Amino acid sequence: MKKRLLSLLLAAACLMPLSGCNWGEEPEETYDTLSQYYQQSDSTKQDTRLTSFGLPYLQGETWDPITCADGAQQTLGALLYESLYTLGTDFLPQPCLAESASYDAESYALTVTVRSGVTFSDGSALTAWDVVAALRRAKESARYSQRLAEMDSVSYLGESTLRIYLTRNDPQFAARLDIPIIKGGTQEDTVPVGSGPYRYAKDESGVYLARRTDWWQDKTMPLERIELTACKNTDSMAYAFYTHDIQMLVCDLTGTNTSNVYGIGQRLHGFLNGCFVDEFDKVVLPGGVGGFGRGQAGDGEDGTFGGLHDGLVSGVNAFLLGHGQTAQFPLSPSAVVYPKDLEETYSPDSYRSAMETAGYTSGEKSVSVTMLVNEENSFKVSMARKLASDLSQYDVKIDVKTLPYEDYLAALKAGDFDLYYGECKLTADWDLSPLLSPGGALNYGGVRDTQLETLLTAFRTASEGEGRQTAARELCSYLKEQAPLVAVCFKSNSVLLPEGAVKNDIHPTVSDPFADFQDWQLNMKS
Repeated sequence: MKKRLLSLLLAAACLMPLSGCNWGEEPEETYDTLSQYYQQSDSTKQDTRLTSFGLPYLQGETWDPITCADGAQQTLGALLYESLYTLGTDFLPQPCLAESASYDAESYALTVTVRSGVTFSDGSALTAWDVVAALRRAKESARYSQRLAEMDSVSYLGESTLRIYLTRNDPQFAARLDIPIIKGGTQEDTVPVGSGPYRYAKDESGVYLARRTDWWQDKTMPLERIELTACKNTDSMAYAFYTHDIQMLVCDLTGTNTSNVYGIGQRLHGFLNGCFVDEFDKVVLPGGVGGFGRGQAGDGEDGTFGGLHDGLVSGVNAFLLGHGQTAQFPLSPSAVVYPKDLEETYSPDSYRSAMETAGYTSGEKSVSVTMLVNEENSFKVSMARKLASDLSQYDVKIDVKTLPYEDYLAALKAGDFDLYYGECKLTADWDLSPLLSPGGALNYGGVRDTQLETLLTAFRTASEGEGRQTAARELCSYLKEQAPLVAVCFKSNSVLLPEGAVKNDIHPTVSDPFADFQDWQLNMKS
């Protein structure tokens, strides 16, 4: 009885919007500096022009983009280092240090030609060996090891050519290669040498970033000099922003720590049925905030019926400060492959009809279900309660149980829950195997479905274009019907600037807050 009910609820819930989030994040220190800053009125300020533009860095920490901590050094790295590919706002990979590439589906090999004429900030030329060394280090790093898990090896073929061998067929692997490249042999330096538009410099007044005059890209950056302020921790960074010692922060305003200074990105949130699946702590895409699903795909009621009211849109605005983009599938709505035509219109009447058909509107039954959520994140708790409230109708009641993160994770691994709400991060090729394939790192509930596996493989191995669009649509159609998981939204991190600092709109991407820095119209005093 309970299993059938959960299938019904989760199938109905699969018609709810989606958002991004991060699986298994550790709780961080908390502080109120930024919230105080935003509660303060700026109405008395007359002149919003900047006298300088400054950024923070963590004192005593490495700037190596492969091994540095999340946060300030990552933000600075976007100005110092470049990657083989960059991701646009549509999440499609665009060549940067890669001049060209070819993929062989039979040998699972991606051969990359490195762009000629690129120099590092010390004047030396970029070679394929620098890229090989960086990718090998990334493969062993905490930050990139999961992203590069299917990279079997990377070989140096010559001054401008390298080859990446994969463990499986994946023609979309280039979307994972927005990994910063440093000059080989400089990884032990506090600030490794990069090929980006700025270089690290110092003079009698302190340390700063200096605009390079020999940068290979034909773009003019808006500042000759960017001041740098040493900070001990995220608290001091927030205070430096509050006092205008620095003019920009990249942070996750709805993270475990609301003023968490963090690398820009998007994450997917959601919740899942734990009776047959222990898996939905997080689904992180480059964005997100919430979703849920049911245990074994194909087990239970048809996922096409039902539908809740679209209160999640208001929920994202109210509980996630608007930092979420609702969606109905575990693909960002900004992605080219997102099948918007498959979206459903939500209706309280259709939800009642589904519950009535299943026999849960008679008043003769009383079923209680528990949903777990990480208590350290108040935003997740609020969203979980919103979802539980919307679903707790007729003969069904869903209670939200908050747990400390370690206990929460232990419960997921043990399968000790009915539903859980969380977040996870997906790679930009939208590979869902960690969530839905047997043995997947995030497949806590052990989803096993042969048809789903076939569709996941077809989507992963499809070449860019119409074939991939078709594969994405077929996969999402199946997910919609079977509801092994249901997404709520994709969450975005934030670039914070003082009011009036930039006159025009800016367009940061998932990995680069300075993606269009050349177009920023900074409001500087003469």
